Amino acid sequence: MPLEFELCPGRKVGGDQPCFIIAEIGQNHQGDLEIAKKMIRMAKDCGADCAKFQKSELEHKFNKKALERPYTSPHSWGKTYGDHKRHLELSHDQYRELQKYAKETGIYFTASGMDEMAVEFLHELGVPFFKVGSGDTNNLPYLKKTAQKGRPMVISSGMQSMDTMRRVYELVKPINPNFCILQCTSAYPLLPEDVNLRVIQEYQKAFPDIPIGYSGHESGIDITVAAVAMGAKIVERHVTLDKTWKGTDHQASLEPSELADLVKSIRTVEKAMGSVEKRLLPCEMACHNKLGKSVVAKIKIAAGSVITLNMLTIKVAEPRGFPPEEIFDLEGKTVKRDIAADESVTEEAIENYNTRTKC
Repeated sequence: MPLEFELCPGRKVGGDQPCFIIAEIGQNHQGDLEIAKKMIRMAKDCGADCAKFQKSELEHKFNKKALERPYTSPHSWGKTYGDHKRHLELSHDQYRELQKYAKETGIYFTASGMDEMAVEFLHELGVPFFKVGSGDTNNLPYLKKTAQKGRPMVISSGMQSMDTMRRVYELVKPINPNFCILQCTSAYPLLPEDVNLRVIQEYQKAFPDIPIGYSGHESGIDITVAAVAMGAKIVERHVTLDKTWKGTDHQASLEPSELADLVKSIRTVEKAMGSVEKRLLPCEMACHNKLGKSVVAKIKIAAGSVITLNMLTIKVAEPRGFPPEEIFDLEGKTVKRDIAADESVTEEAIENYNTRTKC
């Protein structure tokens, strides 16, 4: 299969396609539908390609005791962890409304299915692709069932080993070749020394027939931009309207100005990646014409003389003569007319000189 595939209708990823930028809203909407809509609009206005949420069917994601556990964190929205999660969980009808709003806004919409039943709902909803959060990447039955749905997949790799990621690849690839893996470290916020961007290159070598991306939880945008320069074809960053809001993800999220800067910087880096061909570019001609150097006679060279290197030097000269990289090719050539000291050495002054057959 080609490295490039269609992640969303009309939008391919991988190959030479532009980086696909996911604004991870997650549950930073505080359980409020109107805030969720504002965040979708913000993601679109900042230039992101996709607004992404997190969907759970809580009784399928957590067991009863986990939901009944007291939750006394300053970030809590309820007395128990179940109360907290229920406050943040949007309903099926709210998801349908958000999907409609995203379509009207002109941005792709999806969510991480945090359990198998959530994946069933998202499949029914018709999301363009499934996001697999790091917590489910080693959940092999979940992965298999998700892959069998036939939708493209984006799989984060936080908390996993390289051996596990090889197993993930070997499980998913025969079922559903349209997926990518994101380098990710599951810490919030993430310190630079724990990012390990070089894993992107290891994934590129280990899995050369799928796109590789990056999901970041660090402060600022520099590291994510560097990931794109290293070849990340999808990037995901948590976003918020206000980092001071209650919730554990806000601190590791980007505010609107930061997201806009990230998108702008990624697009600038993509332009700068350019071509693999190294050559003199049209934009360099002004500098080349002004400062480019030529081979010049250090002394007067009489007609019939055989050139030695001590007769030549290199200067910025008018008219332009042989380029400096050809000075060694002139050694041993015969001069067919006098060349004055400090005069440019040009092709018409050299006997039988042919640049295509020079040594």
